[in-house]
Amino acid sequence: ERERSRIKRSPKPPEGRKKKKIKHLDQEQREEKMLPTTSRSRSSPSSSRANPMFLQYFRRIVKWQQMDVEYTFWQMLNLCTSPKVVYQHTKYHKQTKNQWARDDPAFIVICSLLLIVATLAYCATYDHSGSHAVVVVVSVFLTHFLITGAVIATCCWFLTNSYLREEAPNSHVVEQRVEWLYTFDVHCNSFFPMFVLLYVVHYFLSPLLITHGFIALLLSNLLFMVGASYYHYLNFLGYDVLPFLERTTFFLYPIGIVIVLSPILILSGFNPSRYFMNMYFSQRL
Repeated sequence: ERERSRIKRSPKPPEGRKKKKIKHLDQEQREEKMLPTTSRSRSSPSSSRANPMFLQYFRRIVKWQQMDVEYTFWQMLNLCTSPKVVYQHTKYHKQTKNQWARDDPAFIVICSLLLIVATLAYCATYDHSGSHAVVVVVSVFLTHFLITGAVIATCCWFLTNSYLREEAPNSHVVEQRVEWLYTFDVHCNSFFPMFVLLYVVHYFLSPLLITHGFIALLLSNLLFMVGASYYHYLNFLGYDVLPFLERTTFFLYPIGIVIVLSPILILSGFNPSRYFMNMYFSQRL
């Protein structure tokens, strides 16, 4: 009877505690399932987000109301005066949007429109027919900006991801790669100041630059030298801002080539202004 009374008096574990233990075990099992494994992290590269990013980007091209035009003009102004400020804002964009490339196509759209307007101004001054002007506008837009930019962006994208990335110190660090759309953004940023020099300023100086003589030859080569050098300098800034790249001074090497070639072209009598104007408007020169 005493043993029976002891068994009856011994406290049984309450059902609430059992339920809490079961819930706790279930929660731990769920967390273990949710934890990422190494195979999953390796099988999810940044390219998996490329298609949605490109789709969203191209959808916004046809929606002018969603473009931040004011911020785009601010970027264009600062690219000509203080480009480091623009790439400082690129870091803020990475922190807020988790991507280096722009999600707003306003810069490309406005830059394309300005290039078309500038080409039409050249056609109105030097062209001889309306049909030929259309051919000139399309060829300048495709070859000078779109196709050339895509080729340069692809080469820089391959070069940076293949040879200029820093090796991760351990396997726990997330591997970062340069987005192709960001390389095209760098090209657009570098192209705009060159556009101002070699399309806008060049247009107003073209009556002088296409004449025969040493002054026209010197000014034309200097203008093209400054425009090309500034393009490659902005190209360098665009990749130097990425913290996971090294040896980005490689993008400054073309500036040395341009500086060396310019005196050679001057001494040889090559006038780049006359060359490009003859390419498109040979009958008026």
